[in-house]
Amino acid sequence: MTVNAYNQQIDDEVPNWSSRSLPERVTITGKTCILEPLDLEKHSKDLLDAFNLMEDDRTWTYQPFGPFTDLQEYKNAWSTLQEGTQDIHFAVIDINTKKPVGQLAIKHPDHINGIAEAGYVTFSPLLQRTRMSTEAHYLLARYIFDTLKYRRYQWQCFVHNVPSRVAAERLGFQFEGTLRQTAVIKGRNKSAHWFSIIDSEWDICREAMEKWLDDSNFDEDGRQKFRLQEIRESLLA
Repeated sequence: MTVNAYNQQIDDEVPNWSSRSLPERVTITGKTCILEPLDLEKHSKDLLDAFNLMEDDRTWTYQPFGPFTDLQEYKNAWSTLQEGTQDIHFAVIDINTKKPVGQLAIKHPDHINGIAEAGYVTFSPLLQRTRMSTEAHYLLARYIFDTLKYRRYQWQCFVHNVPSRVAAERLGFQFEGTLRQTAVIKGRNKSAHWFSIIDSEWDICREAMEKWLDDSNFDEDGRQKFRLQEIRESLLA
């Protein structure tokens, strides 16, 4: 425990800290997918076609917009969302088909304190529960921690959004707590669960994801041999 001259408990110093760069519209290439800066003219039609493969509209329940009736409505929504922000939106490109199958973003980057947030994760059926989906998250986290050298990567979701909560915990984000009435979305209250990975945890999370993504972790039918949580727990043991 560290205390100051007044016998007050204080947190540890951060040696040689300086502000970091803001995230940029970079292309990040992996084995199964590419994160490409979202270009509404280039990506919108293929993305909407992919989202329309969904059996119903449940994917849009916790998003600030959607479902969409036409392409222009889709473009307008995402264009409005990006205006006046420093958020960086990415299309997730299937490396085999070269087509976008989902999207996600870096929200609210705070380069002074080294904080960024995962956001607007919208995966089509072509991406959901695939090796690609895990790699997309891995690539973005690696950019946050290894390239930008940020200290904290956070994730929030509606308290009722079980799939998002499960995804965060699977990837290694630690639950921190619940903030009540943080927004009004589609006329309804939003209370949010918050999660984070901090820089001291990233090495284990990165190694676990890399081991899970490795070809050796999949059988000839593409089924995983070890769950991501199992790999991470074994590294922590």
